[in-house]
Amino acid sequence: MEAPNLLETGVAAMVLAAAFLIGERTRILGRLLTPRSFTSFGGGMAAAYVFLHVMPELHGARHAFTEAAAMALPYEGKAIYYLALAGFLSFYGIRHFHASQLKRATDGKPSRLDFQVQIGGFAAYAWLMGYLLLRGLEAHHAAIGLYAAAMSFHCLAINRELSHEYGNDYRRSGRFLLAGMALVGWASAALLDLPASLIPLLLAFLSGAVIMNSLILELPTEKDGRFWPFLTGGLLYGLILLPLG
Repeated sequence: MEAPNLLETGVAAMVLAAAFLIGERTRILGRLLTPRSFTSFGGGMAAAYVFLHVMPELHGARHAFTEAAAMALPYEGKAIYYLALAGFLSFYGIRHFHASQLKRATDGKPSRLDFQVQIGGFAAYAWLMGYLLLRGLEAHHAAIGLYAAAMSFHCLAINRELSHEYGNDYRRSGRFLLAGMALVGWASAALLDLPASLIPLLLAFLSGAVIMNSLILELPTEKDGRFWPFLTGGLLYGLILLPLG
């Protein structure tokens, strides 16, 4: 691994970690954007990143996966798309578990098990973001910067939602765990080179998970998301990504 790439991705990993630690107190563009508008704008960016950057890469990843495999694959490597679906459904399942736990709670508060499942799922998510920061991207400035920008906004939205749902439990321990896992993911990538056939699968799983979490956290619904910032973030960031391929 080249030193300049390690340095750039290391800085990007610290940005992701910082988003988990300071997200709920961020007041960037203070009077122009409310905190919810700010995270909604970031949610649109994350969605644009998946649709215009990650999804097109899945087509190439499918061929890379097929070529890296030691044997002929059924369905010509379409497992890539199935893994994206698995990522999507996994985080839908985690959020559904949260909703079912709240319905069962007599006091309307999340249970300890609910907290552990949510934090465990998002800890794995943060690790995967950190790992693919170094191992899943083209080694040039634009790719690293675009990934870091989109995912840091996405982490802000995750941080805000978990802080709202779990309060002091999340602020005392959860946010530090997620921040740490983003850094551990990057460090794991620096030390551990997984088989080439596995990287496209991880990328596919992450892309599906990002789509689901962006929809759950930022799509304007009863959760009081902001439609226009979400739309603006998606369209503007999409225009940036479009000529870059």
